[in-house]
Amino acid sequence: MYAKGNGVAQDYNTAVKWTRLAAEQGNPFAQYTLGQLYYSGKGVAQDYKTAVKWYTLAAEQRNPSAQANLGWMYDQGKGVAKDYKAAVKWYTLAAEQGHATAQSNLGTMYHIGQGIAQDYVKAHMWLNIAAIDGSSKKAAPNRDDVANKMTPAQIAEAQEAANRCIKQNFKNCD
Repeated sequence: MYAKGNGVAQDYNTAVKWTRLAAEQGNPFAQYTLGQLYYSGKGVAQDYKTAVKWYTLAAEQRNPSAQANLGWMYDQGKGVAKDYKAAVKWYTLAAEQGHATAQSNLGTMYHIGQGIAQDYVKAHMWLNIAAIDGSSKKAAPNRDDVANKMTPAQIAEAQEAANRCIKQNFKNCD
């Protein structure tokens, strides 16, 4: 409430105080939120390493937004050493929970072959799933870019895989 100014005056310092109390008690949403506050430097000094600490705690409790953000931190080398394999791990965990940005980022990793073997079918599949969700603006153009490098049979395979993955609620998408 304090971070967004809902019903009270916006006050990031107070938001950090209450969020930290909940985060220290193991609440994964509070841990994720505290990671966000450290990442953005709102109510605290910007500190990517501390953001990674809180994202990791929340990610280990299966918070998909924390997993996606942790993937981004490893992908970009913010607060941790750049590690594409770790980025793929965290993107995959979030993608399998339906997180569209993680799905888009995972598709991009497959497209370029960073942290995982290059695979246009899997790249197209994940980018297509993210594009269907609509919340990732990069997904559809990136999917179309991958499609330009694929045969019609590969595109059909990727579309079938995306449909199967969605029907199975993102389980067994490989």
